[in-house]
Amino acid sequence: MPVRDKLYIGGAWVAPSNPDMLLDIHSPHDQSVLGSVAQAAPADVDAAVAAARQSFDHGPWPHTTPEERQTIVRRYDELRAARADEVALAISVENGSAAWFTAVGQPFLTRQVKAYLKAAEEFGWEEIIEPSDDSVAFDTIVRREAIGVVAAVIPWNSPFSAATAKLVPALLAGNSVVLKVSPENSLSMALLADLWHEAGLPEGVLSVLPADRETSEYLVSHPGIDKISFTGSTGAGRRIGSIAGDHLKRVGLELGGKSAAVILEDADLDKVTGGLRFGSLGNNGEACILQTRILAPRSRYEEVVEAVKTMVESLKVGDPAAPDTFIGPMIRRDQQQRVIDYINVGIAEGARLVTGGPQIPEGLEKGNYVTPTVFADVDNSMRIAQEEIFGPVLAVIAYEDEDDAVSIANDSEYGLSGGVWSADPEHALAVARRLHTGTVTINGSSMSFDGPFGGFKASGLGREYGKVGLTGYVEHKTITRNR
Repeated sequence: MPVRDKLYIGGAWVAPSNPDMLLDIHSPHDQSVLGSVAQAAPADVDAAVAAARQSFDHGPWPHTTPEERQTIVRRYDELRAARADEVALAISVENGSAAWFTAVGQPFLTRQVKAYLKAAEEFGWEEIIEPSDDSVAFDTIVRREAIGVVAAVIPWNSPFSAATAKLVPALLAGNSVVLKVSPENSLSMALLADLWHEAGLPEGVLSVLPADRETSEYLVSHPGIDKISFTGSTGAGRRIGSIAGDHLKRVGLELGGKSAAVILEDADLDKVTGGLRFGSLGNNGEACILQTRILAPRSRYEEVVEAVKTMVESLKVGDPAAPDTFIGPMIRRDQQQRVIDYINVGIAEGARLVTGGPQIPEGLEKGNYVTPTVFADVDNSMRIAQEEIFGPVLAVIAYEDEDDAVSIANDSEYGLSGGVWSADPEHALAVARRLHTGTVTINGSSMSFDGPFGGFKASGLGREYGKVGLTGYVEHKTITRNR
């Protein structure tokens, strides 16, 4: 059983301020202890922020060239790719994510990095703007400079992806970063720290701190932090946004979702269900972008319900390490109970239970398992249609016509993702343009890392990925110079 009794602070593994704060990491599959890892306290946050401030205010990192920073980021991804199997396994055993999911995720990490590198190469870190008025007698020089010290706070469900989305653009821009990770991911995030260390980051530039919610709030409130980048629940995002407002810190918030898959009347249901198994149930249903509201035309409603039922019942639930497992356990006992509670809410609200239910799958009682569940006859006002469940629970909602479908899809406090399914891609595109959400897939297309990712409404502030994501980690300075 591995024991990590040190914290990665400022580029070195050091003893924590409280050596007794060792957390046992339990397998969500069978509750066995996977390892023990030191947890950060406020004093460790102070040390990490001090190291980051030193490296930014006085160190070489923000003064390196963009090309030098790109080289280190590229080296990190090469090191990670060389150990992809190890990374995938580390995530799977901690999170309960099925092996297929964590394996597929490895090339996606490289795609994330490549998109940011392309953006950095084309960014225009300093440029002269052509005057709009010929009478202007000075040059306008626009510089894009690092913000300073970034507090990056990520959730447990896809830790390497969330860390990549924040660390890579922050570091490419020349910032120093304190990465706060969930205690549940302590082992895999220690591996992430090792990889960045091997890539050659200068002293002080990066700290990786597993810590609880209270320590996380201490970090984002710290006077030494210039920007907060947070991914997590909308409730926590509102709290962090208020802290950022009080201190006038820059802030980016990637929050929750309750996304809709709009199935148009001409859609091929075999293709729809083949795509929704990933788009609605990937990562055990523990992902903010999943399309868990299935909007079906009234004329084909029962046909859609039956197709979704058949698809869900075909998915094996079990040991995430097994190659034929599609859905593994929830990450924690409380998350398992949360999902079960929502299933009971759906039953109490009068939705029709098509498959699944609150019972734990037979033979899997040791782990944090839930039975994948489909509800029909769901009204969009029901809690199971409005609240983010973060588990394998789907709600099939009927609509009368296309305008009704768009209205139902947009009737949500969230606006993170969504999908449209049709035999006519151009028609689907016209519908996609009407959805009030940050990203939309058509016929199950994959997420783009070149375009911006983020949400409307209560799904957050700001964007990640590509050039727009990189822009979130720079300040713009305008210099005027007489000719």
